Amino acid sequence: MTKNWLVLLFVILFVSCRSGKETNRITVVSYNVENLFDTEDDPHKNDNEFLPDSKKKWTQERYQKKLDDIAHVLKDINPEDMPEIIGLAEIENQKVLADLVKTEALSPGKYHIAHKESPDKRGIDVALLYRPAEFKLGGLEAIAVDPGFVTRDILHVWGKFKREKFHFFLNHWPSRIGGLEKSEPARLTAAETLKKAVDQVLADDSDSHIVIMGDMNDEPFNKSLRSVLGAASPESDSTLVNLMMPLSDTGKGTYNYRGNWNMLDNLVVSSNLLDGDGFRVTPPTGFIFRESWMEYTSKKGEVSPNRTYGGPNYYGGVSDHFPVYFELKR
Repeated sequence: MTKNWLVLLFVILFVSCRSGKETNRITVVSYNVENLFDTEDDPHKNDNEFLPDSKKKWTQERYQKKLDDIAHVLKDINPEDMPEIIGLAEIENQKVLADLVKTEALSPGKYHIAHKESPDKRGIDVALLYRPAEFKLGGLEAIAVDPGFVTRDILHVWGKFKREKFHFFLNHWPSRIGGLEKSEPARLTAAETLKKAVDQVLADDSDSHIVIMGDMNDEPFNKSLRSVLGAASPESDSTLVNLMMPLSDTGKGTYNYRGNWNMLDNLVVSSNLLDGDGFRVTPPTGFIFRESWMEYTSKKGEVSPNRTYGGPNYYGGVSDHFPVYFELKR
């Protein structure tokens, strides 16, 4: 065999190995990015606090820094390859998503955007970024939580990895403002809406893989997730399992409130992603991604996510949440 043929054979084998590696390993990330707004005034949204002349002094420079920092976090979650699926909460519009995927850190991923505007009063939405070379988009829809209650829609995105059908549900449930007990009914309504949508998908095709992600503003043991949605621990035989429950049970969290960690960012999957053929969650748990440069340490030595703003005060951090993720392998 000639030298040229040997070189060609090596290139073919290298490309095949790379293709197989990328297709057989999927990283799924969920991240509340804390008010990712552009600097332009949208008369149809309550975005006045995120303008250059507002009290926050939200400038183009600060906006670009936040974009670059978020991109840095997302790229570093999997050093070997960029995440195939990224769920985002607290983004303003399609423009900020387009700006994010064009950053130096994320542009090699060639991400496409799945997003629909929701009726949230503050103008914040959820969205999905995906790599079309791996995930073949089938469609998307916005699911209204309750016609009488204005909040973020649940974004339902479906498609395939290879020949396996996946349904992603992106969530950002109503906040705890007013107190946990007083605000709970709104999150129970969100959980009921989601459960109905998931049940319909599984009734139509029981082989479909379900992935639920987002900032639920509730923890794995709260009624909305545990009782209404029915998301149990990965060791259970429940139809839906919460991959963040094991870490939550040890006191870990993604959001720090007055020195206490809360697991507000959840990853729930259908049990066929743990014990079925094809893609499987490996290992069968979710993870929190955090690095020292994403953190803030108080004078008392307490560590929390380094947020971008505290009221009108600019801190320059990435987000007040840490991202969560899991890996699928086959």
